[in-house]
Amino acid sequence: MSNIDKLKKINSAILDVDGTLLDSMPVWDDIGDRYLASLGIAAEEGLRDELCTMSLEQGAAYMKKEYQIDKTVSQIIKEVLKIVSDFYRFEAPLKQGVKETLEWLSENQIRMVIATSSDKELVEAALERNCILEYFERIYTCTEVGAGKDEPIIYLKAAEFLQMKPENIMVFEDAYHAAQTAKKAGFTVVGVYDASNKENILRMPEVCDCYCDRMSEIISETELRSTIKNLV
Repeated sequence: MSNIDKLKKINSAILDVDGTLLDSMPVWDDIGDRYLASLGIAAEEGLRDELCTMSLEQGAAYMKKEYQIDKTVSQIIKEVLKIVSDFYRFEAPLKQGVKETLEWLSENQIRMVIATSSDKELVEAALERNCILEYFERIYTCTEVGAGKDEPIIYLKAAEFLQMKPENIMVFEDAYHAAQTAKKAGFTVVGVYDASNKENILRMPEVCDCYCDRMSEIISETELRSTIKNLV
């Protein structure tokens, strides 16, 4: 079955947030540098690479030791999360092509829900500030469903809410492991490029029905536009 044939069945969408709707991954990539800068400390080159495989607690302990920070690990974690919170509430911008894509899907009666690994309150704040919260009927988080995106639970819960089969839903994701999970669960997957996942750029097309540099490419081609439009 071609991608065009698959899209003929679509009447709902599940969308990731970080790296898909919001250009929010930089705050996580640079969180160590940002935190140390808030203390007036210059981060050594390579800190990002050191922290990228660590949990939040491990990263806090590492910075405390390596930079001789006179705070408890719990205090450091709290202050790091405050930086992240402020970024979502006041800074995190939409990625290119997001607003026009959501407008187009809404105009064509494609129902939309969110599936995110991030905190629900922060996601709501960022989406509301960027004037797109109204497009979504429901926000599901990995914390709420009790599983990460290496398992299909969050997508299946969203499909249950939409009262649609996976084959009638397209999932927008930027991360390879999440796209792979959704694909194996029977969803049509739209991959969206994000610089934070550039190492997976060659693997994403293997699992995605469509892969694009920005979300609006899914509706930019005449054939795709007319195909999805015929759904409604």
